[in-house]
Amino acid sequence: MLGIETTCDETSAAVLDRAGSILGLAIHSQDMHRIYGGVVPELAARDHLRRIEPVVSAALGDADVDRRELGAVAVAACPGLIGALLVGVSWARAVAMALGVPYVPVHHMEGHLFAPILEDPEAKPPFVALLVSGGHTMLLWVPEWGDYRLMGETRDDAVGEAFDKVARILGLPYPGGPGIEAAAARGDPTRFALPRPLMRGVESLRSGARSLNPKDRRAARDIFDFSFSGLKTAVARTVAEVEGGSPSPSSRDDIAAAFQEAAVEVLASKTLAAVVVTGCARVLLGGGVAANRALRDSIRAELPPGGRLFAASPRLSMDNGAMIARAGLYRLESGDFGGISEAAASAPLPAVLSWYPKSSDDPASGPASEGASALTRA
Repeated sequence: MLGIETTCDETSAAVLDRAGSILGLAIHSQDMHRIYGGVVPELAARDHLRRIEPVVSAALGDADVDRRELGAVAVAACPGLIGALLVGVSWARAVAMALGVPYVPVHHMEGHLFAPILEDPEAKPPFVALLVSGGHTMLLWVPEWGDYRLMGETRDDAVGEAFDKVARILGLPYPGGPGIEAAAARGDPTRFALPRPLMRGVESLRSGARSLNPKDRRAARDIFDFSFSGLKTAVARTVAEVEGGSPSPSSRDDIAAAFQEAAVEVLASKTLAAVVVTGCARVLLGGGVAANRALRDSIRAELPPGGRLFAASPRLSMDNGAMIARAGLYRLESGDFGGISEAAASAPLPAVLSWYPKSSDDPASGPASEGASALTRA
């Protein structure tokens, strides 16, 4: 199986065998966006077009596999930057058609769910999944592969986007995650007080002092939804008030530490609340922000006895073709994928169910199959 990833600013390809083991992997990260402080979609698409053939050739060479030996081609078909997506989708469609092999469109976030199992065969359902990246922040209950129950999602900024924007406010390089993490390691998180948005009731639920009726969808979503725009604004105000708006390096590190601690506390607390509600102490982290060590350590330290945390290595937490190929294998084996004539940059997935039972007085609380797919919507 060949997997192709071009959703944002990584061009990646990987070759997996039928058992899901990585035979070859190549990743090209686009450094050109650093000077702009964020991804420029047109530049990203053009660079994918230049890089995709050599990146695929590198992955095939690493695997010592001729492309004529490929049995299927999987590609991240949604969501992402449309120009970037079209490069990967068009290339994958052409190769699949030329070779006469199945074309398997994959949802990018489903790919992140499959990343940990590439290194740990135990990273399989059931688990609570926290998917955190530059474009998504989602909390899912996953009783089995293909059955994704949405518990909460961001109401505004994704947490990865917040990391990038706070890094820009602090004068740190793009992408913001590594810079924030490094600065936070030097800083004092207690010097500046920053808010923890949408945390009312979370700790009482975790402690058992409060129970939760899933039929009360509004209360449940207040527990499990996320919001990071206010935290980002609080950082901007703090920077403006410190040392005349030009914080010293030590103050900058302290602000970074306070921001990271606040963001991690929100993510970890809501994830651990989901552990209490589902009764499942198996947690999977996916997405680029899952590489943050503070987030991993915080969740791991507070899991109940016998709990497990599954997270891919930093290289496989970032966007990569291996996770797309692994999700593609699942889709191929289950027979649940579009044919070559259905290929599109917005390839559909089976509806993602809401975790909340349908209520007769709240039609919006029904499963996502009655409306938009939660993954596609996010």
